[in-house]
Amino acid sequence: MSSALDQRSAPPAGAARPAAPRRRTRLLALPEARWALASLVLFLLALPVYLLDGPAWLWGTLFATTYITGGWEPGWEGLKALKDKTLDVDLLMVVAALGAASIGQVLDGALLIVIFATSGALEAVATARTADSVRGLLDLAPTTATRLLPDGSEESVDAQSLAIGDTVLVRPGERVGADGQVVDGTSDVDQATITGEPLPVAKRAGDEVFAGTVNGTGALRVRVERDPSDSVIARIVKMVEEASETKAPTQLFIEKIEQRYSLGMVIATLAVFGIPLAFGDALQSALLRAMTFMIVASPCAVVLSTMPPLLSAIANAGRRGVLAKSAVVMERLGQIDLVALDKTGTLTEGTPRVTDIRPLPDAGLDEDGLLTLAAAAEHSSEHPLARAVVDAARQRGLHLPEAADFSSTPGEGVTATVEGRTVQVGSPSRLLTATSSHDKVVAEMEDVGRTAVAVLRDGTVVGVLGVADRLRPDAAATVAALTRLTGRTPVLLTGDNERAARHLAAQVGITDVRARLLPQDKVAAVKEWEAEGRRVLVVGDGVNDAPALAAAHSGIAMGKAGSDLALETADAIVVRDELATIPSIVQLSRTARRLVIQNLAIAGTFITVLVAWDLIGNLPLPLGVAGHEGSTVIVGLNGLRLLREAAWPRLTKDTA
Repeated sequence: MSSALDQRSAPPAGAARPAAPRRRTRLLALPEARWALASLVLFLLALPVYLLDGPAWLWGTLFATTYITGGWEPGWEGLKALKDKTLDVDLLMVVAALGAASIGQVLDGALLIVIFATSGALEAVATARTADSVRGLLDLAPTTATRLLPDGSEESVDAQSLAIGDTVLVRPGERVGADGQVVDGTSDVDQATITGEPLPVAKRAGDEVFAGTVNGTGALRVRVERDPSDSVIARIVKMVEEASETKAPTQLFIEKIEQRYSLGMVIATLAVFGIPLAFGDALQSALLRAMTFMIVASPCAVVLSTMPPLLSAIANAGRRGVLAKSAVVMERLGQIDLVALDKTGTLTEGTPRVTDIRPLPDAGLDEDGLLTLAAAAEHSSEHPLARAVVDAARQRGLHLPEAADFSSTPGEGVTATVEGRTVQVGSPSRLLTATSSHDKVVAEMEDVGRTAVAVLRDGTVVGVLGVADRLRPDAAATVAALTRLTGRTPVLLTGDNERAARHLAAQVGITDVRARLLPQDKVAAVKEWEAEGRRVLVVGDGVNDAPALAAAHSGIAMGKAGSDLALETADAIVVRDELATIPSIVQLSRTARRLVIQNLAIAGTFITVLVAWDLIGNLPLPLGVAGHEGSTVIVGLNGLRLLREAAWPRLTKDTA
């Protein structure tokens, strides 16, 4: 892969790579979060007073306000659902909490209220963050564009008002205003936000450009080929929204279970109260039996069956630098059976580095001499390849002589005078003839996925540098571990060229490579696999990965250089950029899911036995409460086992 090497001079403030404003909804701006926090604080204030036999009026008031702050919203929503002839578990939990309080179990009811209020707040936060992400992506697209009129004059217009066939002028450092085709000009365009390519791409007449990408040092005239509402950026927004909505069927299934359970609980409680009363039982006795039934059949233990293992796994993962955004995410990660990995910034570090220094035999230079010459000429350039050359020289401690008469040609490279001699550094395809003796060196580098950079002194080739994005040290072991966990080798999805992608894939043991993919292509691949019944985990870091992260069963973003949208769209974030933590978090999720199943079995057994005892025999209320609370403690402690250091799966040669 030959690539242009040119100067990227500092653009005007706010022009190149402008920082999109973060429109993040503040946590306490959400009413659900405020009510949940108030409920939790009141509960924590009441708890020590209650346990230490403090004044009843004090803990009673605190618990009452806990019920009100945490329970009024789910209770109100439940009443509105009841008006629509549906009954959900939120209303049931409020009723169960009030029922527990009516027979003296105030603490149980308050704890139940706090759990459900917190759950509702987390759901509201997740929804708000998704909306923030989509709004932030829209900031990538410029709001204005310079349209060229038939008479040659210019006018500044709203980018959304551009029409197919319009010609726009994109000055150095500006963002491209619309998807289109270059009709005049030459420049390098940073389109990492769309394709994920680590380096700017040379653009000239006939090449395609995308809205929101950043122009380099040249000026481009672009003919608009797509309506702004159909641009790649706009389609990314749409795909993120649509993919988020495709998770709704799971929620619908849960709602059906809630409806049936709630209805069954109401009918059973009324029956437990009404039937004995009809056969002459005393009112107090029938009410006591019904309340006991309400207590022992309450799904508190079922709720705690799920949360402690998953929350403990989240806490353990957090200590290891992996942020899972919710308990639902932690559970879903363990269900995956296929992994799709991005290339740049995921399997690789995302930063180009000099990998080869090849002085020609008759140049009279060693490696340090060739690198010094190239770095001195490149010192004034801001192109990523130039930065890689200069950084390599600095790492070797080389002294760089002063360079004069620096100039840059987009698509070709740079020229400078170093110690009285003219030095050119740039693309071999532009600076060198096709019959040069160094062709073999260039071909060797490009065959192994390097970007070849030619160095000329006074018009004569003196050497070739190889630049590449470095593979992460733990990439091969991670791929092997994921293969073992899922039973299938991960797939590489990348917007980079196929030769570079296949070379890198071969180094880590990946055979299925999908290269030169746009965001919609990645989504199409994910949907194809999911249509086959696969549960796909996508790992990426760029804006171009966001739709696939949202469409997949689960998505993990690399946090160090990840785009805002990728970080917000992903279900989990590898904060420290340690690739090896991905198989570990998948394994931890599977362990947590096994504990959830164990806990559900324990909770279900306790509920079944206690309910049967209450219906068939005469279960004393204190024993019912003890059994109910005992099951809650057991499942809670079982789940908390995942907080231990030893619970974190370690990536070793044996596991990989």
